[in-house]
Amino acid sequence: MLSQPRSRREFAAWADVPDADWDDWRWQFRNRIATPEQLEAAFPLTTSERDAARRSRDLFRLGITPHWATLIDPDDPQCPMRRQAIPLLDELSTSAFEHTDPLDEDAHRPVPGVVHRYPDRVLLLVTHECPLYCRYCTRRRIVGDHDGNHSDTLHAALDYIRATPAVRDVLVSGGEPLSLGDRRLEEILAALRGIPHVEIVRIGTRAPVAMPQRITPALVAMLRRHHPLWLNTHFNHPLELAPPATRAAMERLVDAGIPTGNQTVLLAGVNDCPVVMKRLLHELVKLRCRPYYLYSCDHSQGLSHFRVPIERGLQILESLWGHTSGYAIPQFVVDAPGGGGKIPLLPDYRAGEGLLRNFEGRLFRYADAGSAGPPAPAPCPQCGGRHGPHAPEPFTATAR
Repeated sequence: MLSQPRSRREFAAWADVPDADWDDWRWQFRNRIATPEQLEAAFPLTTSERDAARRSRDLFRLGITPHWATLIDPDDPQCPMRRQAIPLLDELSTSAFEHTDPLDEDAHRPVPGVVHRYPDRVLLLVTHECPLYCRYCTRRRIVGDHDGNHSDTLHAALDYIRATPAVRDVLVSGGEPLSLGDRRLEEILAALRGIPHVEIVRIGTRAPVAMPQRITPALVAMLRRHHPLWLNTHFNHPLELAPPATRAAMERLVDAGIPTGNQTVLLAGVNDCPVVMKRLLHELVKLRCRPYYLYSCDHSQGLSHFRVPIERGLQILESLWGHTSGYAIPQFVVDAPGGGGKIPLLPDYRAGEGLLRNFEGRLFRYADAGSAGPPAPAPCPQCGGRHGPHAPEPFTATAR
């Protein structure tokens, strides 16, 4: 059973807010905690948190929705929700290997608003606004600056996609794309759907976590008009899935035929524990959300305190294989510094020449291709082996 967040009635800042306001995503967005003074009025801060909130305001914007704030334990300075949203003094320290743009996104921007790092897909940044400014954000250099909201930028981005037929997949992101209104978002989706070579549209969003009130029936009805459309969520901890509003939002999406996949960032003090990670993954699949990526935390400036050693990430991944369903296990990836793209990492289950190790640690001898095992299959008679080893396609005569 998931631990439940506290009722908003337990927080003096929101105890008297009418339900109609609380359940309105626009109210949630407008009433974010955005200043150190508002933060201190909502939570009893430690001395270091109070100092960090003041000193970090010029480095990275503060923003916490009232909904998210109710996930924070006011009495626990080590609360995983608190760690993700409230500034720490560690953010003021920069390591030598950290960069403002660690993934070199700016160098892969053919036009403002587009990141084109892979041959067949692009990232379309439609806004730099977020309901929740996660303290580990890899785009902390740009989010919150309002520059991603200009119509001219979006028009140039769409023109680039139209003029680039290699692009078959567009990920709509930001910032938080669902911070846009329904009409504006539909204009963007309709424009993408009008490009013949765009096959798939994806939306990357943290709204079901930070502002589940945004997933309204009207929004979902609009989204389903633009299939095939996928939605990537971003849950990092099982408590984020506990609120009934969040669970209802996720059910509403998949009931409308919108496939959801989740991307998690491995964060020290938040989810760098096999028990916590497995619990998160199980709760996701119960809501029909497929765990997709587990990211090693990027090398953005001021994030050293969040990073988990890669070996620890591999240990967590290995604790899952064989101990839970395969579709509940995400792919562990490092997004390579300098724009190298995602590099998948797996534990090594090879135990020597011809030996493989299973999830229980038992060894099995396996006759690999090219060894003294069974002969390799003959090339496919239909393509002569041009398409690699595969079984011939079945053929059934068609009546004329």
